[in-house]
Amino acid sequence: MKERTLRVLEYTKIMTMLSGKATSTLGKTLCETLKPEKAIDSIREMQNETSEAVDMMIQFGTPPIGPIYNQENSLKMARIGGVLSPKQLMEIGDSLRTARVLKKYMTTHANYAEKYSILSNYGSSLHVLSELEKEIERCIVSETEVSDHASPELKRIRRTIESKNASIRSKLESMITSATYQKYLQDTLVTIRQDRFVIPVKSEHKNQVKGLVHDQSAKGSTVYIEPIAVVELNNELRNLKLDEAKEIERILRVLTGFVADNAVNLELNMRTLGQLDFIFAKGKLSLEMKAVKPELSNKLSFRIKNGRHPLLPKDEVVPSNVWLGDQFNTLLITGPNTGGKTVTLKTVGLLTLMAQAGLHVPADYGTEIAVFDQIFADIGDEQSIEQSLSTFSSHMTNIVSILKEITPESLVLFDELGAGTDPTEGAALAMAILDELGKRKIRTLATTHYSELKTYAISNSWIENASVEFDVESLSPTYKLLIGIPGKSNAFEISRKLGLGNGLIEQAKAYVHQDNIEFEDIIASIEKSRKIAEAERNEATRLKLEVEKLKSSLSDKEDKWLLKRDEMMRKAREEAKDILRNAKNEVDEIVKSMREIKKTNANDKNKEIERMRKRLQDQLGNVADQVIDADAESDMAPENVIVGDSVRVLSINQEGTVLTLPNEKGELTVQVGLMKMGVNIKQLVLISKKKKDASVYNKLKQARASSMSIHPEIDVRGENLEDAILKVDKYLDDAALSSLSHVRIIHGKGTGVLRKGLQDHFRGHPHVKHYEFAAYNEGGNGATVIELK
Repeated sequence: MKERTLRVLEYTKIMTMLSGKATSTLGKTLCETLKPEKAIDSIREMQNETSEAVDMMIQFGTPPIGPIYNQENSLKMARIGGVLSPKQLMEIGDSLRTARVLKKYMTTHANYAEKYSILSNYGSSLHVLSELEKEIERCIVSETEVSDHASPELKRIRRTIESKNASIRSKLESMITSATYQKYLQDTLVTIRQDRFVIPVKSEHKNQVKGLVHDQSAKGSTVYIEPIAVVELNNELRNLKLDEAKEIERILRVLTGFVADNAVNLELNMRTLGQLDFIFAKGKLSLEMKAVKPELSNKLSFRIKNGRHPLLPKDEVVPSNVWLGDQFNTLLITGPNTGGKTVTLKTVGLLTLMAQAGLHVPADYGTEIAVFDQIFADIGDEQSIEQSLSTFSSHMTNIVSILKEITPESLVLFDELGAGTDPTEGAALAMAILDELGKRKIRTLATTHYSELKTYAISNSWIENASVEFDVESLSPTYKLLIGIPGKSNAFEISRKLGLGNGLIEQAKAYVHQDNIEFEDIIASIEKSRKIAEAERNEATRLKLEVEKLKSSLSDKEDKWLLKRDEMMRKAREEAKDILRNAKNEVDEIVKSMREIKKTNANDKNKEIERMRKRLQDQLGNVADQVIDADAESDMAPENVIVGDSVRVLSINQEGTVLTLPNEKGELTVQVGLMKMGVNIKQLVLISKKKKDASVYNKLKQARASSMSIHPEIDVRGENLEDAILKVDKYLDDAALSSLSHVRIIHGKGTGVLRKGLQDHFRGHPHVKHYEFAAYNEGGNGATVIELK
């Protein structure tokens, strides 16, 4: 696309917005250099990328994209045998951590590879180099410091250095506190000059303190002397520091070797992370704009449904419905100044550029965007300072250039075509230009003030009139685009509203050609009919939506009732089977006992039979009690019920619906599942669904309100361990309820007591899945990042 077109349609501002959604310089660079494509297959692939990113963020939350660094120079240095600095190694370690966490986020969900085919390819190409990551984390503390734990030798050297420092300081402090030396000293303190411990001596007494002079004050009143007593100790300390530097260099060289061995995978990770940062930035922009994936058309026709200009405030922009390319190739938009004509042109052009760049567009579902090889725009925004510099000559120069370069697959946007010169000649030029574009079947949108062009559009089938609506009553535009209706000038009506006398208005009308007056009257009649039809259509749409909503509600209730009925039947069958099974077992046992009775004498036999009979009768009674409790009554029985009330039948402990009103004895019929049964009103309890639903709603509302206020981090610095644990436990409970996946606990470094105590507590915490120190630029070992279960 031409740079002029991108600039005029403010495409670069969209790229700036997109860049703001990326977190790394690699991702930002890809955003800033994104250009619209011409191949429909490439555009479709880019659109699918954005859609997968949006779906994944809606499904699983914002991706945990941590620090990502451009490691080209570091990897190049490692390959040629150089030694990387702690800062370079830390950047590599942070990038490895980002790759590991992001890969886990992208690949641990069911059907991931099937649902997110594009992102799964990127995720699978990320290499998790845990050994190198852990080694860098163990050895590197900050951008300038290597950890004591990097090697046993380094730890030994540093302990020796600390001991030597203590010896030197002890020696010097004994000197500066002694009565012999105090009279020679400028200050009773120990300082360092040229990496040597020295004491400040008054310049007039410098010969009284034996030692080496390393420096003096600016005024010369103080000299800094290294006493002879500590020269040898300082020499030993210097040698130890040289040993420390050599050991640090050795450690850095070993780590650099590990980096060189994995340079190919690290470079691939860097490219992949940058690309993922860019793709998720597209997804974030789509969610922020409430944009949709457009359908792509290769027929050079488009239909934008409720398209919104992405750079205008969301609460002020008026959506536009624009279509072109099917019944007509040219759309001519008329209307008053500041009515939204230019915004409509820019919206069409900008949304087309965004779609061809793989971005979602701020419009409604069903929006179809055509793929053009070029978009040409001659737009002079009256609200722009540059408008004062625009002339008829410069506009015509641009139009001539456009006419030379257009192809049948181009889109042309003209703002105020033919303006800036004599109206008669300007209108004639505009019609000639539109004729030429019409013959070549070029898709064109043009705005104009000329009334001659309205008639011209009506008389040509390949061109369609459109207008931006204007409310004469309020003397303000509504910014609604009306396709098929030419714009009305409204000059006379506006003048009358502003107080111009009817006499002057009638005199002005006398100067207007009668045909023009009749044409304006026809437009006014059409506009009046359109408003009536639109009001009726809106009412019909409202009624249709209400019917569909009611139908959906009834369908849902029917489905729930059927599910509930099936569940009740299933439970009833299971309970009946259990009851029958128990009864059968009992009867079998009684029959077996009856057979044994035959072996006893007649008197005992009669007694045993009577006992068995009573046992069988008791068992039948127990079975009946399990099935139904006919005497069950409620202390909360309703005084009355109506047909359709939901009740609980206490005799069978089941819910049902009242079918008949109670008679004088309080008896009525209740439907329980598929069974109708007669019960007494005293055996019923009314079920108040409204109260139940309201209670559930209030609980959900409270839980929702609580979850909305949870911040992804908590600061417990300065707390004692017990109070900190109480606060953190409460916070982790709220975070789990809010479905947060990662949180950060800021505990500070300090003495390490709070940090260690909290991490010991996290080890067995029911909400904690994994924890680790934060990245260096996010707090380092002064904060702990927790992955929640």
